[in-house]
Amino acid sequence: MRQLNKQNLNKKSSNKQSGFTLIEVMVVLAIIGGMLALVASNVIGNAGEARVKTTKSQIKLIENSLDLYKLDNYTYPTTEQGLEALIAKPSGSPEPKNWKSGGYLKGSKLPMDAWGNEFIYFYESGSYEILSLGADGQEGGEEEYADISSND
Repeated sequence: MRQLNKQNLNKKSSNKQSGFTLIEVMVVLAIIGGMLALVASNVIGNAGEARVKTTKSQIKLIENSLDLYKLDNYTYPTTEQGLEALIAKPSGSPEPKNWKSGGYLKGSKLPMDAWGNEFIYFYESGSYEILSLGADGQEGGEEEYADISSND
């Protein structure tokens, strides 16, 4: 008798189809789409802010290297010698007498800002400024397009 009941149950369940209705699938897709829209807007909105923070970190790295250069050579590189003085021994006056072999930055290239642009370096009267022109590569601007300076 037990076998008979199991057979009847199996016949009943095999006649019933299971699955999702079109409406259920559409509701789930709408929910997933809404969640992706929220996440994407937050990620895209923070990309510019992340690039600004990365550029500020790069400026700090360069500042630390400039301080090491000054410790060894008693002055910062001139504007003409530029940041290249951190990776290759500069010529011209003042000649760095204790320039560290291998340079003051790792690698043979200067770091770039987060938008792939070179930093601008000015030296005058014992102080320097390192400048990134921001996302647009032009002076001025706001938010991620604003200039980023080591003096900020």
